[in-house]
Amino acid sequence: MTSKQRAYLKGLAMTMDPIFQIGKNSLTPEFTKAVQEALDARELIKVSVLQNCLDDPRELADMVAERTRAQVVQVIGKKIILYKEGKDDKKKIVLPKA
Repeated sequence: MTSKQRAYLKGLAMTMDPIFQIGKNSLTPEFTKAVQEALDARELIKVSVLQNCLDDPRELADMVAERTRAQVVQVIGKKIILYKEGKDDKKKIVLPKA
């Protein structure tokens, strides 16, 4: 992913609300499955890491991205933005060319 594409996705994610929260249980298989389903449906999601989660948000982002085969767009504080290219052309986010 190029920096131009990453910047475009960051702009789209600015107005989004987090749809998942990572708490003290950290990453469970159920959480990973739910994120996978959301990425398949939406392509771009935002995840919030709660205060009671002791894990590093950057490491959590990398683990979720690896398990769901997604890309980490950005980690700011305790917010994680993930992107996974979808298969459905109708709902697809069109990224700018490199």
